[in-house]
Amino acid sequence: MARLNTMRERFAQLVRTFGGATATVFPEERQLERAVLNCLLWEDQFYEDGKAVGARIAALVPQVMPSKVAALAVRAREQMKLRHVPLLLVREMARHETHRRLVGKTLARIVQRPDEMTEFLAIYWKDALGPLQQRRKEKLAKQVKLGLAEAFGKFDAYQLAKYDRAGPVRLKDVLFMVHAKPANDDQQALWKALANGKLPVPDTWEVALSGGADKRETWERLLGERKLGGLALLRNLRNMLAVGVPEEALGDALDAMRVERILPYRFLAAARHAPTLEGALERALFRSVAGIDRLPGKWRVLVDVSGSMDARMSGGSTMTRIEAASALAILAKELCARTEIYTFSDRVIRVADRRGFALRDAIVGSQSHGGTALGEAVSSIDRGDAITLVLTDEQSQSPVRPPTDIGYMVNVASAQNGVGGNDWRRIDGFSERIFEWIAEDSREATYR
Repeated sequence: MARLNTMRERFAQLVRTFGGATATVFPEERQLERAVLNCLLWEDQFYEDGKAVGARIAALVPQVMPSKVAALAVRAREQMKLRHVPLLLVREMARHETHRRLVGKTLARIVQRPDEMTEFLAIYWKDALGPLQQRRKEKLAKQVKLGLAEAFGKFDAYQLAKYDRAGPVRLKDVLFMVHAKPANDDQQALWKALANGKLPVPDTWEVALSGGADKRETWERLLGERKLGGLALLRNLRNMLAVGVPEEALGDALDAMRVERILPYRFLAAARHAPTLEGALERALFRSVAGIDRLPGKWRVLVDVSGSMDARMSGGSTMTRIEAASALAILAKELCARTEIYTFSDRVIRVADRRGFALRDAIVGSQSHGGTALGEAVSSIDRGDAITLVLTDEQSQSPVRPPTDIGYMVNVASAQNGVGGNDWRRIDGFSERIFEWIAEDSREATYR
């Protein structure tokens, strides 16, 4: 009789990265974190399409403790600043009796803009048949109603008017479906005005520009009155420069902008279209991490510049994974006491001692973007005299050994399998908040 349990058979069954290296098999909770914390929902990535990532998230939710899923949804929204994937997590929780009891409070917490209520319902009815207007007949779970009703009470007249957009489901539809109860007479009057379509028109840049007003005058007025949010400012720098808004005014606005909810890579994205404002954008980027604890000791930062890292963050974005990793490297340079920064693809290159946007340029232009020789790269720089920090999508072509001392593997993509078990400390995402966690962890590990 032929032997089936041969070494070849066992080897063939090993989990592998898309690059071919042996991958780490993670427990379900870690798999869910990995899929969620780098996820722009249903957007295709280099190795996987968005539908596959979304389906994997849905399949993992019932395999993870309800409290863990709820906490992950909050973390994805509040720390990683993701909007859609937290809604998907809560929608999947609503499908399962074991998870449903936490839906109301979790949904109320993660909804931070009025239009996220209508987005949630679009996700809720995504698998139903027929046009969205017909899908609305599907009954909402009690916990969903409770969560949306509580969330509705967060928003004032300006916010409701700004996000009351045309579509199959309007904010007034949500109000009627969840039977929200006003907290006082003022809120009752506000919701009545929403239901009757009589909310005052908000003074937003979209409304002002669509009215045919002079574009330069409109932008300058909105800037002077501080009526542009941080993301709106960053996304419209090119438009404002094109109509002649003075760079000095834009620089002042960038210096005054709030940065709490802006991911680091967005400053790099803005600089791509407004290079003359790099100085102010760089200052805003540094300001976004001003309150984070510094990291003592010596650090070697290894940045993946392989071809897969050139993949765009989303279909409508020009930003790439390598630029997200570069943003984290810029932050590491600011937050670590001593750093050496390297890039790897087919080889390992020591990057010039730069900071800010100049460091981004050095990283991206350090070498050709080819294969993912992560195992060789780690072996070449990890000499046991520094903490190792790797910024990568993990799709290595070669095995990765354990770190000699302390090592952090930061994953910036949602690919299903990755390397980095074997005593690597694992982090998923590309928010500045990962450095807060590293600060606490490394302090304990280095000086215990």
